[in-house]
Amino acid sequence: MATVLEYLLDVRARYGGGFLLLLDPDRLTIRDCTIIAEAAGESGVDAILVGSSLILNVDFAQAVRQIKDASGVPVIILPGSVSQVVPDADAILFTSLLSSRNPIYLVDEQVKGAPLVKRYGLEPIPTAYLLIESGRVSSAMFMSAGVPIPRNKPDIACAHALAGQYMGMKLVYLEAGSGADLAVPVEMIREVAHYIDIPIIVGGGLKSPEDCLTRIEAGASFVVMGNHFETPDSLASLREMVAAAHPKAPVNV
Repeated sequence: MATVLEYLLDVRARYGGGFLLLLDPDRLTIRDCTIIAEAAGESGVDAILVGSSLILNVDFAQAVRQIKDASGVPVIILPGSVSQVVPDADAILFTSLLSSRNPIYLVDEQVKGAPLVKRYGLEPIPTAYLLIESGRVSSAMFMSAGVPIPRNKPDIACAHALAGQYMGMKLVYLEAGSGADLAVPVEMIREVAHYIDIPIIVGGGLKSPEDCLTRIEAGASFVVMGNHFETPDSLASLREMVAAAHPKAPVNV
């Protein structure tokens, strides 16, 4: 049986890229999460990420369980803290916030979370997580007390991404942040993609099929969209966004 990472790499090989939907259960009711998750499965979303910077209003474990039941696609935890390491997901992005110098998010939360990942049988996908300047202070930036990589400094992003690769990370995540004013620059993605040998995930500030396609064409393996789809009317465009992230997919005639 293929691992979730193998599945994702196969998606990239077959379609030229992949589309990941990010759900934040603390911003939505569990019912809304399941409605969106069901639409995601029907629209060809490749996997669903579930995570939040803070959990104030929801049972995170229950949300993960119901999202998985509703979607029919792999559900991957993108944890904001060790409290979000819960059972029933298919995998977890085992992230280290390499753009920060805060030891809590470099290694401390990871040490606390590792035994839980093992206990719950989650597939860990080691991921270098890099926050990129996006025009506003995101929740992730505030909570991590980290300075994001300047958007006009692709060399700094390249060095951090390469460090992640040499540390044994399987993915690099370039994150502008939920609701970002500015998405990760295409030129930064292009330079990082040419500099490293592991797949890149790009998220934050993407708003259109063109945004998705240009990031895939620049070298991203996967694009992530989230709060754009938190209203019912927005779900009508989900299939179009997925298609943009799959430039090599066969065209239905």
